[in-house]
Amino acid sequence: MKQTLQLRLSQHLAMTPRLQQAIRLLQLSTMELHAEVQDALDSNLMLELDEDGASSTGSEAEVTAADIPHELPVDSAWEDIYDAAPVNHVASHAELGGTDLLADHARTESLKDRLHWQMSVMSLSDTDRVIATAIIDAVDEDGYLTLSLEDIGKSLDPWHDEVAIERIEAVLREIQNLEPSGIAARDLGECLAIQLRQLAAGTEWRDAALTLVTEHLPVLASRNYEQLMTTLGLGKPELQCVIDLIRSLSPRPGASVESSEPEYAVPDVFVRKENGTWRVELNPDTLPRLRINSGYEKLIRRADNSADNNTLKSHLQEARWFIKSILNRGETLLKTATCIVERQKAFLEHGEEAMKPMVLADIAQAIGMHESTISRVTTRKYMHTPRGLYELKYFFSSHVRTVNGAEASSTAIRAVLRKLIASENPTRPLSDQKLKDVLSEQGIRIARRTVAKYREAMAIPSSTERKALRPISRENSAAIR
Repeated sequence: MKQTLQLRLSQHLAMTPRLQQAIRLLQLSTMELHAEVQDALDSNLMLELDEDGASSTGSEAEVTAADIPHELPVDSAWEDIYDAAPVNHVASHAELGGTDLLADHARTESLKDRLHWQMSVMSLSDTDRVIATAIIDAVDEDGYLTLSLEDIGKSLDPWHDEVAIERIEAVLREIQNLEPSGIAARDLGECLAIQLRQLAAGTEWRDAALTLVTEHLPVLASRNYEQLMTTLGLGKPELQCVIDLIRSLSPRPGASVESSEPEYAVPDVFVRKENGTWRVELNPDTLPRLRINSGYEKLIRRADNSADNNTLKSHLQEARWFIKSILNRGETLLKTATCIVERQKAFLEHGEEAMKPMVLADIAQAIGMHESTISRVTTRKYMHTPRGLYELKYFFSSHVRTVNGAEASSTAIRAVLRKLIASENPTRPLSDQKLKDVLSEQGIRIARRTVAKYREAMAIPSSTERKALRPISRENSAAIR
């Protein structure tokens, strides 16, 4: 093999720690950014909170815009550079100059907390109290019992002699009388039956509903209404009343009790209309207000190369870069949000059906950045609009060609489908093919399988599953009673 020398020219962007930091700050959500700020405050003595709001961070940072390139590196995936950054401390809004919503929120009561409290005021023997505790501990978040009575009995062996299954079942019946109604059931039929038995004895259609859920629930699930009417000896209007009563019950009783702390989606951007013009601004409460500690900055001596002085210089340089990175994050977020609003004015004015097709490349080209940068800055960032709170990524969607050569966004098509299905005749629901035909009549070319994909993405059952009995009128309902 002949050896040769070749000269190649190539561009390579070095991923310095500072540039990595700038990229990572773009990706962080508001809460993660606050945690990052708190870590920086704890580790860098040159940084401090600007509590009086009079900081001029831009001038104090003394970092030019050229220090952070507009074109962030795209030749590496995010995961290739960073592992998932652990969040050890989430700085409260109070620490960052705002209101601490989480601190103001009382501790949420879990389902098991509620059941244990109710059990504590019950009149139970010591053995039954141990059994009740084991039962409650085996209840999942939906409210269902996850262990068999035999397994619960085995779990009691280390503390008690063998307990009869009949005794465990008797305690289970006591637990099933607790709130929320339907708790500690072993399956859906038992859950519904418990709720029905706890209704007043004179509740209309209760007995028929109880027979249905205990003996014929699979038939109801298959929507074989003709068989149910024959088996129960009911007409169509009566069966409709029985089904309506069953539908009023909760198939997941545990879901009515909060089991975890609520998660707050804090808007990063506010959008409002003033004098006919849409205005976009950053949420000031989410912007960390930082400045350089002037006292420590004055301690730095230019000609001193001692370890202490070099440490101060290093902290100062890092603090300036950190402040600049945060400013850059805010500027990029504002540019991106403004461009999104400019392109989605129709949605803000008229709703989902007016959503325009838009992809990351459209925004990237408009503001002169790479798609990866737009992807990072729109991840877990939220925009508050007169129509509600939306993640920035919500505004991006693929498109479908219309008959006249224009484009319709997938979001708008899903909105049209949802509207068509909501207004359909419940006894003759629209099939995917019929939905496709209706869309074609409106000028939207779309395949039947695409209709099915959009429908499934919205968790809407097929036409067969949506088929239901025609709701009875008020007159017929009064006559039945």
